[in-house]
Amino acid sequence: MDTSLLVLGIVIFLALAFDFINGFHDTANAIATSVSTRALTPRRAIIMAAVMNFLGAILFTGVAKTIGGSVADPTKLTNGIDIVIATLIAAIIWNLLTWWFGIPSSSSHALIGALAGAVYVGAGQDKLNWSGFIGIVEGLIFSPLIAFVVGYIVMMILKYIFAYRSPHTVNKGFRTMQVITAAIQSFTHGTNDAQKAMGIITFALVSAGYQDHLEVPMWVKISAATAMALGTSIGDWKIIKTMGTKIFKIDPINGFAADVSGASVIFTATLLHLPVSTTHAITSAILGVGSAKRFSAVRWSLAGRIVITWVITIPISALLSGLIFKILF
Repeated sequence: MDTSLLVLGIVIFLALAFDFINGFHDTANAIATSVSTRALTPRRAIIMAAVMNFLGAILFTGVAKTIGGSVADPTKLTNGIDIVIATLIAAIIWNLLTWWFGIPSSSSHALIGALAGAVYVGAGQDKLNWSGFIGIVEGLIFSPLIAFVVGYIVMMILKYIFAYRSPHTVNKGFRTMQVITAAIQSFTHGTNDAQKAMGIITFALVSAGYQDHLEVPMWVKISAATAMALGTSIGDWKIIKTMGTKIFKIDPINGFAADVSGASVIFTATLLHLPVSTTHAITSAILGVGSAKRFSAVRWSLAGRIVITWVITIPISALLSGLIFKILF
């Protein structure tokens, strides 16, 4: 077998493994609120999330093109495959570490940081597209801030509208509506997160000379969407517990507000071809909703630990991928 083809196969395997891990790592993004309020049973929530993740993944490719060409130009890298291998190993390691400790960290931050670090060490800083990298990082930074504000505003509006209604009646109605919003949340998750693996595979295909454009092949779409859906079908109870119960006590009306807010920010980013952290967007929406419900109801100490993880993910992933590149190549 051609060595280059074998190495490309390893890259594709690692990318799909990352997508699979991303699926079970980020299952909580879509279903934590609906499970915690018992709008959905865990089994039904996971099955629904897997199906909607798959549908969202195969219908959009704009984010994949951004990932595939904004951090570096794969046509100008002589060792692009090596860079992608180091990138994926570093991102997988970070995802597994944060999963083990039940921290809702960002797979997007891990992948972007690892890719930048591997390019910097493996090809030199002149091959790193700083403007593209900074543009992606800005989107990753501003999206959770926007999600927090949107979540706060949506919850305040709902509080005003339903201020004089029976809490029992209100929550009963929103518990039913959460089924719909959880499905929408899962769909938007697929439209953004699964494309990151698609972008990395396309980056590798261009670097290896198997194609000369950043259009995502159909087999890549289906493979990445399937890997994401399979990972989602496993579920991750550690992060679901953190997001669904530990930040603040979520009622159905709060879960509805958080789902709508998070999904709207993620889908807007998808339409703009911006890779954002679905974890950050949804967690920030939950924090915004909790603040609107009652500021003291939010466990800000836990929120602080989550934010610290967000901040350190990109630099640690970059350092880790650079180190892995040095060791392997």
